[in-house]
This record gives sequence, structure tokens and C-alpha cells, in this order.
Amino acid sequence: MTTPSIVWLRRDLRLADQAAFAAAAAAGPVIPVYVLDDEMPKHRRMGAASRWWLHHSLASLDADLRAKGSRLILRRGRCEEVLADLARETGAKTVHCLRHYEPWWRNAERAVGEVLHLQRHDGNYLAPPGSVTSGSGQPYKIYTPFWRALEARMPPIAPSPAPSHIPAPEVWPASDNLADWHLLPTTPDWTGGMRAEWTPGEAGAAARLEAFLPRARAYAERRNLPSVPGTSRLSPHLHFGEISPAMIWHAAMDRGGSVGTFLGELGWRDYAQNVIFQLPDYAGKPAREPFASFPWREDAAGLKAWQQGRTGYPIVDAGMRELWATGWMHNRVRMIAASFLIKHLLIDWREGERWFWDTLVDADYGSNAVNWQWSAGTGVDSNMFVRIMAPLTQSPKFDAAAYIRQWVPELAHLGDSAIHDPEVRPRAYPPRIVGHAEARARALAAYAEWNDRS
Repeated sequence: MTTPSIVWLRRDLRLADQAAFAAAAAAGPVIPVYVLDDEMPKHRRMGAASRWWLHHSLASLDADLRAKGSRLILRRGRCEEVLADLARETGAKTVHCLRHYEPWWRNAERAVGEVLHLQRHDGNYLAPPGSVTSGSGQPYKIYTPFWRALEARMPPIAPSPAPSHIPAPEVWPASDNLADWHLLPTTPDWTGGMRAEWTPGEAGAAARLEAFLPRARAYAERRNLPSVPGTSRLSPHLHFGEISPAMIWHAAMDRGGSVGTFLGELGWRDYAQNVIFQLPDYAGKPAREPFASFPWREDAAGLKAWQQGRTGYPIVDAGMRELWATGWMHNRVRMIAASFLIKHLLIDWREGERWFWDTLVDADYGSNAVNWQWSAGTGVDSNMFVRIMAPLTQSPKFDAAAYIRQWVPELAHLGDSAIHDPEVRPRAYPPRIVGHAEARARALAAYAEWNDRS
């Protein structure tokens, strides 16, 4: 029988439009394997919310594979060691994978390539990071010219369907039991809101896209309103590769209206990967070097209040509670909450990045880092530090009353005009931990003093 090939899976947990599966299946028997490698990422191992999603996504993929005559093999350890062992056990000569661009995955691909014949394929982005370049051949650091150049190359190649059958090896290698990985929290189980909101897996991603498409033409008008279902909520499915951006693009591109704004969000996702491809340490190091000496405040109580949704600013607290309950936060509210931590509390943006890394089901290294540096004014293409979002203005501007009622039930009895900044607060809801005018003045003073020294 033909020698089997290994398909090494990471954040590409799908069968449709999956070039690694297609190439391996065309060559003969396929051994799909997911390796839980917590050693290579080190402090960037997946957070708790992502691990919950991973458990359910792997279970879904295994069921999909079994329907195609295959199955998913689970192993734990360093990728290069596990895959080398698996190749010796099965006689496999080639490993197929999709390219990944997080620094630890680039290191892992180099390590695997040193011990095995590794064939890497594209497919997780609209264009491979680093391939969209200026006239001088340099990759872009600024979003707008990057997006113009990327958009000129669109649409992407039409997505390919899932294979009707995946050839199996004569003998299947042993697999770990998914439950033994303990990816799900038990004491306590805090995932009730996540279970109610999400259906991880390729079928869940397809259903989420189908539900969004009728709303895609009104995306620009509705995406900033947290009280209405205006966003796609596809980000965690994209992050885990349960659907490809090409599949989304081709499904949405002819919807008319403001669908181009939505497609630009797919472009922003590509842009974020383009940034970390050039600057791998982006989540831990300000791109604008002088910010390394910025006088951030040590404020453990303030950080805890922000994390728990107890700042006394209803729109901020609603977002932080939504995050804790569901593993996701509306994008407009993410910007407001991030700005509040950085500029109202003067807490280092990396504290927020780390909290989102642990609590988001769509905790994408590139997007998370780029968005936090954008909010902090420290990034290669970012908002200016002195532009400080006013949460008490943003909340009514984007009609967040119903959103606040959902996530801050202490205020649910208040009318639309009072709920954004209640003068009389119920005993269960805290006062503002800092006044807006006071916080703004403090941030501007800190910036001016730092800027004079720099």
C-alpha cells in the first residue's frame, strides 16, 4: 500500500478549502494529527477560553473525519519530536501543513523541517503574509496602503470543497484521549455562557456565516452598535481555521450595500499577520521605541476592577462582563475598554493584551497585539495617545442601552437617558473609580512630561 502522509493541524481545523488535506489525500493514505504543544509557545500557550474552544473544535473535526473514513490522531509534546515519532511508527515520509506566522509556529515549522520532509501550504489568509509589498518590494507597515494593494489582488482563488473521502492507512497509530488533556474547566465550570453562545467546529462556522450574510450589506451602519446583531461573530471560527477567509469573501462579496467595509475587516486580519511577520515580538514590545520608558501606573486594584467589570463606567463594565461570560466582546466596546485601561487608568497596554489572550475565544496573536498597540498609540500604525475615548459619550452615541441592560443587570431598571452614566446608582453597582475629566488630565500630563523627556 502507498506510504501514508501526515497532515499536521494547528489553527486550520477544517476539511473544506484546506490545501494540506487536499495535497495529502491526492497522494494516498492520510494520518491527520493535532499536537498539543505547550512547550514551543512558552508563555504564549493558549489561554483558558481558547482551550475550551479547542476541545470542542477537535471533537467536531474528529466526527467530520470519521464521516469521510478517517479519524483525528491526538498527541502531546514538542511538535518536531511527536511528528518524528509518528513518522517512524507509520512509515510516513511527508508532513503537510498550512503555514502559520506566530513566532513560535515559525520556529516549530523550522524544527519539523529539519527532521522530516515538510510541505507547507497557504490558505489561512487572503494572501500569504509578506507577499503584499510596495513598489520597492518592501512589506507594508501602514494599513491603508496595505489594504489598497491587497484589495487590488482580490478576490482570492475560489475555495475548494472538502474531499468526499480521505484515504485511511492500513493501521491507525495510537491516539491520546481528548478528555485526558483537561482542556475544559471543571472547578468551577465557568463556560455556561460560552456553551450558550458558540458552536465550535466547521459546521458551526458555516452556520454563523449563513446567519450573517443577510445582514452583510448593512455592516457599516450596524457594526458599531453593540445592542444589535450587526457583526459577523466569525472571528473565533477564523482564528481556529474552521472556515477560510476565501470562503467568507466569496460568500459575501456580491451582497452589495456596505459589504466592502466587512471585507476590509478580513483585510485588517491579514494586515495584523503582516505586522507580526515583520515584528514577531509585537505583543510584548512597543513598536515606537520611546514608549518603552512611558510612566505606566502600577494599579492592581484598578486592573482588577477593569477585569471584573466594576469600573463604574457602564459601557466598559458591560464589555468586560460579556467577555468573561462568552469569551468574546463587541469590537466597538473592545476599543472603549482598551482605551479606558490605557488612558483612564494609565495601566500598561500589555496587561490588557494578556487578559484578552486568556479570556478571548478569538485570541489571535497578531490581531490582539495590533489592536492593543493601536489603542495605546505605540504601534507602527496606531491611534495617537492623546486621542482619548470618552466612554460616557461613546455609550449613547452607539446606542448601547440595551447592551448595558443585558450585561449590567444592576442598571437594567434605568431608562435610556440615565443608564449610560447614572446619577443615582444602586448599592450593588460601584461608583466611577476615576472621573473622566480627572483621568483625561492625568493621561495628558503624563504624556506631556514623558514626551518632553523623550
